[in-house]
Amino acid sequence: MNTIDVTMALVIGGLFAVGFFLMLQRSLMRIVLGFILLGHGTNLLLLVAGGTPGRPPVPDGRIDDPAGTADPLPQAMALTAIVITFGLTAFLMALAYRSWRMTGHDEVRDDVEDRRIGTVRERAEAGSVADRETGGTAPGGER
Repeated sequence: MNTIDVTMALVIGGLFAVGFFLMLQRSLMRIVLGFILLGHGTNLLLLVAGGTPGRPPVPDGRIDDPAGTADPLPQAMALTAIVITFGLTAFLMALAYRSWRMTGHDEVRDDVEDRRIGTVRERAEAGSVADRETGGTAPGGER
């Protein structure tokens, strides 16, 4: 393992970490930026997986030494990932712009129904914990 591999691993790990952190925020622009960073990290990961940079997929129209060629599949996957990331980024930007125009801010609101379901689940879990602590019995009289 050489220094460039370690450096690229740290850069890719940093991009993924910051991207996931930004996607967990409540601001839509931070979510979009996190998605963009995840896309860049994915592209770097695919290109690093392709092997030594600068080698052609098929040198001079013939393949004499397979170790001297590059794997074209990660390059094709990186190009596909670029297109997909661009399309989804444009879509997310349109959603963020529409949300900003409709509400005046880009913060994601809590879903009332989701909060209600979470409250019901928390009450049910608290009830089961209280039953276990007090040694409550099941409706059929079983313990």
